[in-house]
Parts: sequence; C-alpha cells; structure tokens
Amino acid sequence: MKIETVYQVEVLDHGTQFTLREICERSDVHAEFVVKLVSYGVIAPVEEGAPRDWYFDAIALSRLRKAQRLQRDLKLNLPGLAMSLELLDDVDELRREVARLNQQVRQLRGE
Repeated sequence: MKIETVYQVEVLDHGTQFTLREICERSDVHAEFVVKLVSYGVIAPVEEGAPRDWYFDAIALSRLRKAQRLQRDLKLNLPGLAMSLELLDDVDELRREVARLNQQVRQLRGE
C-alpha cells in the first residue's frame, strides 16, 4: 500500500490582513503568545495600537509559523527565538547581496 503525502498550500495576497483572533486561529496559538512575539520584535502588526486593534499581514503570518517551527524543533525561548529569526533574516539578506554581486560580475565579464 502506497502512502501519499498531501500538502496544504495557502496562497495569500500581499494585501491580505488578519486580526489578532484570525492570526491566532490560523496558527493555532494563544493571543498571549502573539503579544509576546510582538513585544520581542519577532512579528509586527501593520499599525501600532492596542492588541485588540492589531492587524497582521501575510508576512507576519509566515514569520509566526516559522517562529513556531523553530520553537518546537529547537526548544528556543522567546529571546533566543527573536535572535535566531534576526540571524536568519541577515543570512537571507547576505544571500541576496551575493547574488546581486555575482550578477554584476557576470555583466562586467560580458557573460
């Protein structure tokens, strides 16, 4: 018997926004956890204000899910989680810069 893997994919528009309740439901977390992530700078609401007035974009949802995986897999506390995500962001930025510089070198060589 062959077991098939089923992947669930959610396609979100960059303009999509979620209330605190919606982001909690989509990520299966308590609002307290989201509030802590905001206080540590892991995710940010679209606009400042009281938590009941917060809206989050698709990037915040994706980052929240990444934070969940890191916390689950590596057992990180919130400060460690914030630092890990910051370092991962730095690595992504450096990779983009290296790719941009490689593109410039290829152009200068006439490739």
